[in-house]
Amino acid sequence: MEEFIARGFAATRLDDIAKRAGVAKGTIYLHFKDKESMFEELVRIVIVPVVEKLNALPPPTGSVRDLVEAFASNFLKEVANTRRGDLVRLIVAEGPRFPAVADFYYREVVSRGIAGMRALIELGIARGEIQQKNLARFPQILVAPAMIAVIWQSLFARHAPLDAQEMLRVHLDLIFGERRTT
Repeated sequence: MEEFIARGFAATRLDDIAKRAGVAKGTIYLHFKDKESMFEELVRIVIVPVVEKLNALPPPTGSVRDLVEAFASNFLKEVANTRRGDLVRLIVAEGPRFPAVADFYYREVVSRGIAGMRALIELGIARGEIQQKNLARFPQILVAPAMIAVIWQSLFARHAPLDAQEMLRVHLDLIFGERRTT
């Protein structure tokens, strides 16, 4: 992961990965066909489990908002300000030049996340918690603050730090209505 993050997908060489790992380059080929298959396994180990948590959530006993908020907060904590976020930024930056990598990421991460968000949105609509029924057509809207936080962190945080948790709260207020304080 460190080599890919430091050099980018295009510039990362298996020789450098082997050197960092303290193994011969041939050892890598015992486990991986090529650099792309190694990167795919990295995504499966580092990112996929975070998204799978969304699809493994139990049926909510509380509000859908609480469930979305908990998942998004966890995503911010585990991805946005971590090396995982650097991996996501790498895919955003280099995906257009490496469509096979972007396609893999879509299949393994994005499509699963969208399915989980859509299911929560549909539940929120059925319960009357979400009034805008078209949100189910665009679940990307629900996760937009998390993606903005990931991108913002690397590009603009030194100029204008972003309170991603507060942005998430405001975003959820727009979707679910403002929380009532007692």
